[in-house]
Amino acid sequence: MTDPAPSIQALLAVMARLRDPATGCPWDVAQDFASIAPYTVEEAYEVADVIRRGPEPAALLDELGDLLLQVVYHARMAEERGWFGFEDVAAAITAKMIRRHPHVFGTATVADAAAQTEVWETQKSAERAARSETGVLAGVAPGLPGLTRAAKLTKRAARVGFDWPNAGAVLDKLDEEVAELRAELPGADPVRLADEVGDLLFVLANLARKLDLDPEACITQANAKFERRFGGIESALATEGRSPADASLEEMEAEWTLAKRRGL
Repeated sequence: MTDPAPSIQALLAVMARLRDPATGCPWDVAQDFASIAPYTVEEAYEVADVIRRGPEPAALLDELGDLLLQVVYHARMAEERGWFGFEDVAAAITAKMIRRHPHVFGTATVADAAAQTEVWETQKSAERAARSETGVLAGVAPGLPGLTRAAKLTKRAARVGFDWPNAGAVLDKLDEEVAELRAELPGADPVRLADEVGDLLFVLANLARKLDLDPEACITQANAKFERRFGGIESALATEGRSPADASLEEMEAEWTLAKRRGL
């Protein structure tokens, strides 16, 4: 492997130049943490999408570069404020990885991956306590996607015994939440409907967790399936010189069924 230091230094220099108030890019100079944060999230999702589709090396390299740029961007803005720089970020995560792997960098031993997970969680709990973050649910980031956060919150609660016994029990709860949502439909109060739909999504996230599935991965897969099948509808109608706007619901449902049978 080549020494990454020159490449990192070159990237840091590019970012410093872009952010230079006198000679930099006006757009880059105008950005702050809040305006860049959405791009950071987007780039992380693009990395995940490349991996989900079966990582093609060139595409993965490109997306990882975009994600690294986000770290460099935030670190540069922090350095401008006198908080910390990129090297401090790298040093902090290095220290954390060493601290959380005493069986690798110290004298402790672990039997398997499950035991390592326990060590990891124990260390994280100690770190939260040091930051005065108390409570079982402390440290579950509010900025996570909703389904992911729902699964993480209840996974944390499950460690102290607050959990459904199995997936079947979650399905029973799902039936209960569907009934409650049905009961709210006649009144159609948006506040009540939002509350019940939220409960339904929360239970679905936990059903995925109980089945050892990632709820975000599940909905991503469902979105992709919908896109493929609706694309099948559009393709079929296009052969007739039509678009979905020209077709009836019954015609589109028939094409959906055909797309489904074709394995789309």
